[in-house]
Amino acid sequence: EPRSTCCCWAWALVIVTMNLVVFFINLLLMLVIFTIVLLPTIVVVYFGFQCHSRVLHSTARYCRTILDDNSSSALIILGFVIMSPLIVVAMATYCSLARHLRLLMCFQPCSRALYKGGKWCRYEEGGLCGCSRGCGTQVKAWV
Repeated sequence: EPRSTCCCWAWALVIVTMNLVVFFINLLLMLVIFTIVLLPTIVVVYFGFQCHSRVLHSTARYCRTILDDNSSSALIILGFVIMSPLIVVAMATYCSLARHLRLLMCFQPCSRALYKGGKWCRYEEGGLCGCSRGCGTQVKAWV
């Protein structure tokens, strides 16, 4: 049964808000995972740039005694070389966690705002946030 105009707009606002919350949860999770996994690269490149004489040339003790320009350049190159595989590891970790938590199943279509009815499901039945029809069906976010 179709909803009234005001009810349709109210439900559309609720669904859009819920989808934005789910989007920001996904974004925060991705940011945390990428920061943790890419931390070695960030540290190595930071110290390489900090101690190189043509970039920042810090007067810290370790820059004067341990790292010269050649070793700073090596740190910068090493940091950028190990970045590619770590990005792949971070993305695989995020995808695995998002699939395990079924985060992509929480996005709701805006067509739910147009019609009344439809059952809400539990987590075990197909999604944490609900589904519009056929709660027993198996839905995959990706193959």
